[in-house]
Amino acid sequence: MGARTSVIAIVQAGGQGSRMDVLTRERAKPALPFASAYRLVDFALSSLGNSGIVDVWLSVQYQAASLDPHVAGGRPWDLDRTRGGFRRVVPEEGAGGGVESGFSQGNADDLLRMRDEIERSGAEAVVVLSADHVFALDIAEVLEAHRESRADCTLVTAETSRSEARHNVVVRSDGGGRVSRVDVKPSSPATTTVATEIFVYRAESLVHALDSLRRELAHEADGDDSGLGDFGEHLLPWLIAHGDVRAFPLRRYWKDVGRPEAYLAAHRDVIAGRVDALDDRDRPVMTRSPDRAPGVVRAGAEVEDAIIGVACDVRGRVVRSVLGHGVVVQAGALVEDSVLFGDVVVEAGAEVRTCIVDDQVVIARGAVVGAAAPSNRPRDKDITLVGRQSRISRNAVVEAGARLEPGTRV
Repeated sequence: MGARTSVIAIVQAGGQGSRMDVLTRERAKPALPFASAYRLVDFALSSLGNSGIVDVWLSVQYQAASLDPHVAGGRPWDLDRTRGGFRRVVPEEGAGGGVESGFSQGNADDLLRMRDEIERSGAEAVVVLSADHVFALDIAEVLEAHRESRADCTLVTAETSRSEARHNVVVRSDGGGRVSRVDVKPSSPATTTVATEIFVYRAESLVHALDSLRRELAHEADGDDSGLGDFGEHLLPWLIAHGDVRAFPLRRYWKDVGRPEAYLAAHRDVIAGRVDALDDRDRPVMTRSPDRAPGVVRAGAEVEDAIIGVACDVRGRVVRSVLGHGVVVQAGALVEDSVLFGDVVVEAGAEVRTCIVDDQVVIARGAVVGAAAPSNRPRDKDITLVGRQSRISRNAVVEAGARLEPGTRV
């Protein structure tokens, strides 16, 4: 079983992404920009493309239209093919085959809804990835380890801090790499090894597990909800109990950026040069780039530890921040410890600190948005989120930790 044969990949674009609050009101979380030049979905699709996997399904549950212009039928990753290639999977009614229809209630439930298609594909292995993590991985290596171990499931793991482990699925394994238990978002993690939400399943084993769990959980099903939920609730524990689940350690950078504090921290990592996924010329992060002019830093501007996107016009002060395409920072304005999405305007005398600011926001003269974080590791409560197309009026003050809905006028 090679990386190029008898393998399908499913990229799960997830649901509403509610932890990102106002930033995902009008877009799928994998469509969020990252490091000015990319979208989160690029990391999963690029890892697959660089690994020679060409049958890729993108499962979209929420705001699919916000992803479509960017993924462009798989073209940026050479997935627009006559045979195989890119396929977008969306919720549907009347799925047939006794499989639930409608919107899924978790990533394991999402796989159940594709159960018949997985079986019909004839694939030997199913690669499943989340679309909202920052990482680089040669998936062909994982497939090879999976084949050699004859595992039912191989899950890719990463080491993280204990505080971050509390937000993830913690993995316990024996000395030989066999997974013995998983704990979902434990308050006191037993280890700092977490599941990265990158899996290789033996297709036959996955279908059997889904069928068995569907029968076992029939009493818990509620309408279109099968009860399977996320992979850590039933699917992985079932496979651990009835089969062979192996861990494959990822030695490179990986981060789940599904919370504001993690998203901002990952951008700090980019500025500090810690995100190795962006430095690998042999396995580049591929994307659909905007057709816009280069950015400009004008005389008198002060730029320190910052990323400046295409079509930016910077005349003010930018410190430890990331500017998306078309951002304007006027003379006398300050942007510090922040991430600004596309076409944001920060007028003269305005101050933006510890913020994530969505597309097409105008911050007028003299306005103060956010504040310096009380520590070097801002928490969600310290980070101000400004929804797209909002307008902050002259001399207005937006307190640290505020959440402004899209289109807000302050």
